Amino acid sequence: MKTLKLGIAGLGHVGCGLIELVERQAGLRLPGEVQITGVSARSRSRKRPVSIEPYKWFDDAAQLAVSDDIDIFVELMGGSDGPAKVAVEAALKAGKPVVTANKALIAEHGQALADIAEGQGIDLLFEAAVAGGVPVVRVLRDSLSGVEIERVAGILNGTCNFLTTTMLETGRPYAEVLEEAQRLGFAEADPTLDVSGMDAAYKIAILSAMAFSASLDFSKVAIHGVDGVGLFDLKLADRLGYRIKLIAEGVLTEDGVICRVAPMALPVSHPLAQVNGSLNTVRIEGAPLGAVTLTGPGAGPGPTASAVMGDIAKLFNPGVRSAFGRAAHHVTRKFISASEEEQSAYFIRARLSDRSGALARLSEALAAHGVSVDQLLQESAGADQASPIAIVTHVSARKQVDAAMAQLSQLDVLVDEARLIRIEAG
Repeated sequence: MKTLKLGIAGLGHVGCGLIELVERQAGLRLPGEVQITGVSARSRSRKRPVSIEPYKWFDDAAQLAVSDDIDIFVELMGGSDGPAKVAVEAALKAGKPVVTANKALIAEHGQALADIAEGQGIDLLFEAAVAGGVPVVRVLRDSLSGVEIERVAGILNGTCNFLTTTMLETGRPYAEVLEEAQRLGFAEADPTLDVSGMDAAYKIAILSAMAFSASLDFSKVAIHGVDGVGLFDLKLADRLGYRIKLIAEGVLTEDGVICRVAPMALPVSHPLAQVNGSLNTVRIEGAPLGAVTLTGPGAGPGPTASAVMGDIAKLFNPGVRSAFGRAAHHVTRKFISASEEEQSAYFIRARLSDRSGALARLSEALAAHGVSVDQLLQESAGADQASPIAIVTHVSARKQVDAAMAQLSQLDVLVDEARLIRIEAG
């Protein structure tokens, strides 16, 4: 029976979860035996749910990465630069296959690291970097290699999905639900990476590079989070038959790949609109497949450690392939920004002063830029003398809508800034 020796750098929740899996591997379906022959972390004395005493300790992760005692370097430290990048580069240059759960590292430096791995004829595997226990990376790279993919979209951050779902279901405000998410472990003490959209952006950049044989350029990813979406927005969208979700998407166009993260209004019948709580979902569309949707737990030590172990299992029979699934004969595409001519319907939310002619002035501002109204919902003014307005536009070019929103921002009949959210088709 073949044995693989692991060096694990990073002993947080996922690293400890992986050690637990190794210690009970008799119940797993691995094609051989896994042994841990070295570990490294910031602190050796930190209290952990597993004992690290049986394993050789390395103060420097980069030294572990090149140790003769390991066959595979497992990087679970996190961070796009610093020790993680140094250690992964060292392992690859030393001819050691790498398994990582580090989405930031792969999104920002994945192409350069993949080039090193390919030059050495070894694997760089990162299933756990995207959507935790949902095996979307391997599905894109291997299972769907016979599909001409047109779009990859999904809910790639469980924290944001928990926030929007719970706010609408309970009627509680953003700050209160965020506090609950932190208490339940769905959000970090500092939730910025999640609610800003950055976490989802790392993941969709990786998936887009794989889906479209694109040269990964994270600087071209447009990122907007849910930190500005309030209960007010969710309720008005719901009244019009929409659910607001943080959607990450990669879309293939004639000019290149548009990759972005932003709140979107989805028709309640849309598959992604029905994904609630902290789940992650990825929807892949292309010919001749049509569409396939993968759903599951997207974070946490259990799902992520299981994804890491899945990559380790692959290395019993490597069959080396480019980390992003790209071959020399593939058309290499580039990441681009969305065109101002891009067509979509939009959801606009505003609060108008409760005075004569306010709605007419809003309508005139939209009409002045060729933006027509498909649906309009107006509620009675509350104690603050502000009347909530929700509008669904007909399909318009983005530049027209942006120009209309700029004019709206100058109107003295608006009580606060109007909000614009793109609507997902059908």
